[in-house]
Amino acid sequence: MSTAAVNGITITYDDEGTGDDVLVLVHGHPFDRSMWRPQLTQAWDLGWRVIAADLRGYGASTVVPGVTPLSTFAEDVVALADHLGVGRFVLGGLSMGGQIVLECVRRFPDRLRGLVLADTFAQAETPAGREHRNDMADRLLREGMAGYAEEVRWKMVARRNPDAAEFVFRMMLAAPPEGAAAALRGRAERPDYTPVLAEITVPTLVVVGADDEFTPVADAEYLHERIAGSTLRVVDGAAHMPNLERPAEFGAALTTLLERVR
Repeated sequence: MSTAAVNGITITYDDEGTGDDVLVLVHGHPFDRSMWRPQLTQAWDLGWRVIAADLRGYGASTVVPGVTPLSTFAEDVVALADHLGVGRFVLGGLSMGGQIVLECVRRFPDRLRGLVLADTFAQAETPAGREHRNDMADRLLREGMAGYAEEVRWKMVARRNPDAAEFVFRMMLAAPPEGAAAALRGRAERPDYTPVLAEITVPTLVVVGADDEFTPVADAEYLHERIAGSTLRVVDGAAHMPNLERPAEFGAALTTLLERVR
């Protein structure tokens, strides 16, 4: 574990491996960098340098209350890469992390060698969704993470994967409510990334759990149909966290992408 002072905050991150082939992984809400532990090992075994950070407001990074838009998260990702001397890299993200990836595509396309879009979607928030996210942010500040974590644990992870469910549950409990609320308010205002999809020219993997209720297979198909040359992988037996529920299957898809990039 290391720390870096970037953009006025302290970011905690893991940085494993060496070389010019770099994979940067962005976690979702309300998780932290530990969700990528299987993929750090998988990519490192392939000879890649792998970087996974706690986003601001999560894990051991600085908690910034208020509103954190996706653009701020994207700026932090690139600032950390600059701090570590990384030029171009493959960027992967799950759920909210995938939307941060799309924001990086919009703002920093010249830095990207390849993409992993896991269990995420491109469309703008609906009015009802905006209201729900802001209401949930209020609830997390009022009640903390426990009630929310209990409610969604079996949507995050399929019931056939109890070990992964316990890990994800504890990760959600550990999330700082102020940081999670700020991210929810930022996501409520997210733009429509659909126009960005046609601009993607780097190798791209779209992956989704077959039983994902938050971002169902149809959302992954939406991305795949609009990103030229992309690969779609549907992971059976997984819900919203296929990288933890089915790490071997997820790792095989990731390996194929990394070999294609290299």
